[in-house]
Amino acid sequence: MNATIGTAITLLTLILWLLFAIRGRGWSWSKNDSTAQDARGSTAILGCPIPAHLVIEHAPPKLELLHIPRVESRGLYRQTQLGGTPPNPAVYQGEGRPKLYVGLPLDGVSDCNSVIHARAIAAGLKALKLLGLEGVEFPIWWGIVEKETMGQYNWSGYVALAKMVQEAGLKLRVSLCFHGLKEPSIPLPEWVSRIGELQPDIYFTDRSGRRYTECLSLAVDDLPVLNGKTAMEVYQGFLESFKSSFSPFMDSTITDIIIGLGPNGDLRYPSSPSASTQDSGVGEFQCFDKHMLDHLKLHAAVTGNPNWGLGGPHDAPTYYQSPNSNTFFKENGGSWQTPYGDFFLSWYSNQLISHGDRLLSLASSIFRNTLVTVSGKVPLVHNWYKVQSHPCEMTAGFYNSDSRDGYNQVAELFAKNSCKIILPGMDLSDKHQPSELYSSPELLLSQIRTACENHGVKYVGENLLASGMLPLNGFERIKHNLSKGTAVDSFTYQRMGAYFFSPKHFSSFTEFVRSLNQPELHHDDMPTYEKEETILVSKPVKDLRMQEV
Repeated sequence: MNATIGTAITLLTLILWLLFAIRGRGWSWSKNDSTAQDARGSTAILGCPIPAHLVIEHAPPKLELLHIPRVESRGLYRQTQLGGTPPNPAVYQGEGRPKLYVGLPLDGVSDCNSVIHARAIAAGLKALKLLGLEGVEFPIWWGIVEKETMGQYNWSGYVALAKMVQEAGLKLRVSLCFHGLKEPSIPLPEWVSRIGELQPDIYFTDRSGRRYTECLSLAVDDLPVLNGKTAMEVYQGFLESFKSSFSPFMDSTITDIIIGLGPNGDLRYPSSPSASTQDSGVGEFQCFDKHMLDHLKLHAAVTGNPNWGLGGPHDAPTYYQSPNSNTFFKENGGSWQTPYGDFFLSWYSNQLISHGDRLLSLASSIFRNTLVTVSGKVPLVHNWYKVQSHPCEMTAGFYNSDSRDGYNQVAELFAKNSCKIILPGMDLSDKHQPSELYSSPELLLSQIRTACENHGVKYVGENLLASGMLPLNGFERIKHNLSKGTAVDSFTYQRMGAYFFSPKHFSSFTEFVRSLNQPELHHDDMPTYEKEETILVSKPVKDLRMQEV
């Protein structure tokens, strides 16, 4: 039976790799396949090139397995639990061990609201179930559901995806995304973009006037700038419609709802022009749209310093500059240490905290009568952590320094609303960071983890780097971080795609899952492989040939 389960997983893995790789190249199973309307937008996640050793002469409508590598997977499940079906993940993982989830593709639903990669995703769900995972996570995009007209929602593609998860017997985490992406291209709703063309101050703005158009400025939360409605009213309508449309899945399949709080879903300002963790600069403050400046001006007047409300810091560095390139973040005598610096940084971070509180309290009230847990993501802004001013964190909205803990206030926010924190970066270690950036993801992760424990807040870990970019010891680092402290609830591995199911990666991921479930494995329990060529043959005669990798 052990060999049977291992063989099934191996077969699924090989077919999944083919499905995702082929779809990543824009190929459709058939001209009538509605699930493959557009694969071009998925190249950032699923579009890895088909390996050179994989030769495709004809796109096969059906595959039959002739030979597969023999895999004996005694380590996958305990002998006493083998009975023809996978064990209950909650029981199998054991008390105190975090439950495991995998993120589905970012673009699993097209802008036409149909499931793409449907066959690959369905097979992938079966493979994850066989491994004993708890469930999956998938994003729902505001720009797809409420695309053309305010208040008109189309959930059909996401409902279909939820049904697939339910039928696979997995749990579901849903991320409700009130932001857009550049790659894959997922914009904000068209009606929001039309308003933004006429009223660009609905977007975050930096000192030079550059607009960030992938999410709304938090300053419009309570302003009726969206066809007479405030942003919070629009978010409320979206959440209530989601609750109604997904009621059949509530309290059974759907266990968690992750609320998008800002850029990339994070509770932060868009202080960095890219999502790269290797950006060398400190970023810029994002408080120069009209509505943010109005808030700042009012706050300065109330505190008796009206001149402090004329704009953000004039002596702060630009995006790609180091802390000491200007005077605001200088180590000794920087403006951040002055009364003005404290005034501005306190206001800037409090605006972010208030925004998070508004959204999380709204979501908590809407889902109060369900069993789902509400969560929000707190980013791991670790560059320049080892300098006194922690400038990257400050421009992102976290008033954290060597002399001030900025994450206690964040943990208090989540505790107040009975929410979990989504915490990425479990795969990062200090030794892989450029020394010139004075970065420390390990120390920052420890600080946030301590804040969670002090306030009784559970957190869900994630990897920050994409699966194909994990360092050699990435899985070991994740295991190490999952063993730390008492606040960790579960872990979501990001993200399913062609590379995820490649033989090299999926083997490592399987070992990772096994090691968490059975840390005491003897070497005799490790899988053994017999070298054998795998041939997937289509009907008619054309075939696919894959050599062992």
